[in-house]
Amino acid sequence: MPTPRQGSTVIPTLSYRDAPAMIDWLVRAFGFRKQAVYMDGDVVLHAQLTFGNGMVMLGSSGKDGDWARLMVQPGEIGGRSTHGVCVIVDDADAHYAQAKAAGAAIEIDIADQHYGGRGYAARDPEGYVWWFGSYDPWSEEGNA
Repeated sequence: MPTPRQGSTVIPTLSYRDAPAMIDWLVRAFGFRKQAVYMDGDVVLHAQLTFGNGMVMLGSSGKDGDWARLMVQPGEIGGRSTHGVCVIVDDADAHYAQAKAAGAAIEIDIADQHYGGRGYAARDPEGYVWWFGSYDPWSEEGNA
């Protein structure tokens, strides 16, 4: 049995062409907090952004390295995404308004979901798709 942790044991990773700008945008538009950002000039070698007890890690896509060679940006594959990131929010409507005001492209409008909660999908400026919603699969309601 794994030891309980303070944060998630699954952490999505993203790479961005303009990682410094995207860090600022993710903080402003989606409410993430900078936990750590390691840079070499204007290249983000590694960054950790938190939201509640969750986290995403990201870096600059132009950097060399074994991991970077495995990554592709949505703009390189016709704007499609090979994964999505789901974030649990307390107030989906307030989060939606904040993201929309910051210029997030809303891909699926906010609505009540048949499985519970309320949520929406948005695309960040570099094309990644994010889902924000109040449905919490960890809660008792989510496990019913």
